[in-house]
Amino acid sequence: MSAQLATELAGLPSEVRDDGEEAKRFDLLILRLQLGLLVPDSRFNRHRTEVQEIAAALLEQTTIPAIRERVTLLDEVAGDEWWQDVTLPMLELARRRIRDLVRLVPKARRAVVYTNFADEIDQVVEMPFAGVSTGTDLDRFREKVRVYLRTHEDHLAVQKLRRNRPLSGTDLAELERMLGESGVGDKQDIDQARRASEGLGLFIRSMVGLDREAAREAFSEFLTGRALNAAQLDFINLIINDLTANGVMDPGRLYESPFNAIAPHGPEVLFPSADVDRLCAILAVVKRNAMPATEAA
Repeated sequence: MSAQLATELAGLPSEVRDDGEEAKRFDLLILRLQLGLLVPDSRFNRHRTEVQEIAAALLEQTTIPAIRERVTLLDEVAGDEWWQDVTLPMLELARRRIRDLVRLVPKARRAVVYTNFADEIDQVVEMPFAGVSTGTDLDRFREKVRVYLRTHEDHLAVQKLRRNRPLSGTDLAELERMLGESGVGDKQDIDQARRASEGLGLFIRSMVGLDREAAREAFSEFLTGRALNAAQLDFINLIINDLTANGVMDPGRLYESPFNAIAPHGPEVLFPSADVDRLCAILAVVKRNAMPATEAA
């Protein structure tokens, strides 16, 4: 009987090849989701969030060819629409296509793969806590917005943010409407993001970054007619890189890594104090362009 079963039953994923632990844990995570579709499980949403966080973490590394090849699927899995009518075959396809990428999740984020808590509470009693609000998961909302904006970068207001063009109050209202209608979050999420980032414009700018040519253009007047040495040029290029990735930059960053690798004691060792003031002024303008009067007030 055992010999007959061995020839008729498919092997477990772990028996197919010698995979790493991360891939096997991802297999288990998807299996729990598949079982949750067949038999309602209160932990389904938690497991779903774990998979979405893995996909979102991988999307931050699209410079890796293996990830770039599957960016479309990762975008879908990281979002919410894909999960609305998810089926067993869809989950199985995601398992097969993503499992070998899980090892590429940055170590600082890899904890999402290892979450495996078992609830042992027999009875749940709701206890009110005075003065404690429910709040929202800003990091989760940020990931969902990043995924959404990746396919909406052609929106006029988003393009203004990327190209360092001044944002108007009308643009800001349109951005809020767009996020509200997208389903990635509610008003509470948007309000929390606005407070945490000194405005919704800056929040979205931090998601989409600054167009590299726009970042260079911001320093064109500063660079015109100058003969900078290699260290000075490297320092300016670091600023441009930071703006391209993050959209805005606090002047205090000029004294931190990676800038202090070129100027250990600050930009004053490379530039006259008047030039340092000009650099800070440029950073302030870049930031202000993402803050309409309604938010900057």
